[in-house]
Amino acid sequence: MPETTPAEPGTAARRARWAVTAYFVVSGFALATWTARIPTIKQDLGLDDGGVTLALFAVAAGSVLAMQVCGHLTDRFGSARVVPPAGVLVALSGLAPGLADGLGTLVAGLVVFGAAHGTIDVAMNSHAVRVEQRYRRPIMSTFHATFSLGGLLGAGSGALAAHLGVSPAAHFALTGAVLLALSLLARPALLPPEPAPPAADGPRVRGFPMAIVFLGALGFFCSVGEGSMADWSSVYLHDELGTGTGFAALGYAVFSATMGLFRFLGDGLVRRFGPVPLVRVCGVVAGSGLGVALLLHHPVAALGGFALFGVGLSCIVPQIFSAAGHRDPARSGRDLAQVSTLSYGGLLAGPVFIGLLAQGFGLSVGLAVPAALALLVAVAAGAVRPEPATAAAPGRA
Repeated sequence: MPETTPAEPGTAARRARWAVTAYFVVSGFALATWTARIPTIKQDLGLDDGGVTLALFAVAAGSVLAMQVCGHLTDRFGSARVVPPAGVLVALSGLAPGLADGLGTLVAGLVVFGAAHGTIDVAMNSHAVRVEQRYRRPIMSTFHATFSLGGLLGAGSGALAAHLGVSPAAHFALTGAVLLALSLLARPALLPPEPAPPAADGPRVRGFPMAIVFLGALGFFCSVGEGSMADWSSVYLHDELGTGTGFAALGYAVFSATMGLFRFLGDGLVRRFGPVPLVRVCGVVAGSGLGVALLLHHPVAALGGFALFGVGLSCIVPQIFSAAGHRDPARSGRDLAQVSTLSYGGLLAGPVFIGLLAQGFGLSVGLAVPAALALLVAVAAGAVRPEPATAAAPGRA
């Protein structure tokens, strides 16, 4: 697909792009900050593995529940009215894990923390779609790349704080102050709310458009792969291939690095080739790269496969979110909420299912599942094609 020369965006659109970028960084930074301090909090509160699992479930439960409510709020009041308070709540609720004095208060605080993340996830993606419409060219991949950048910064600050012996309460308070200031500074630059357009018609599944259910399924497939890398890549290298713990830790690192890097390159690739060819190629790269690495059964090959898996997944999810947000402007928030919920389900359920397969058939067989799902995404890449009503939307030539 030939690359088009888009019109130059106005000042308001450029300012809004930086504002939305700030909220993506806030979200990624806050989530990674909590994750990085889990070992310290576990030790300080005397939690066992079951307690940590319950805490992680609290974050997930709060996120999923909030996504359902936030979708309706975003469509009714506009994402510009939902994003700023969500950013403030993310910054303030991040204090809860550091102030908890036991499992009960930790779980309660993390439900609120998860709800804040579920809210900002839907609202900021919805506003990102509006900014992308103003730009009239793809920019969604860059937004998702800055979320990954925020996560990298948050994880780094967490590692540094732990190394220096800074308590989680002090660390989270400082982080919360910085993120609160960033959220408040970004608010005025958001695009003003717009009147809701009429809803589009189409077949539905229990009230949800079939196109959104299908996009959500693709998001689920990709999240299974992302969750499998986070939970099982180091285990595969250490237990299956016999590497040391230091080498094993490189598995998720190379996956994260290539995924983040290629997300920054993704918008240019969409402009050059279009969303459907890009998603199709990315699915093939992810599935075949990981699949061949599993067949070779060698540590170096495994690292290469994990790197290619990150390359492949990098550009798929942003295009899924972009397609969902552009499909029907009248219900962009609700559509993104459903896609986010299904994607989150893959992140939670996928690693568990892979673990069950690994117990019976070995981890190589378990990790073949996300490889196969990536190939299915390649086959179904047509789902991210812009609707006829959005012919001027990003990615069309």
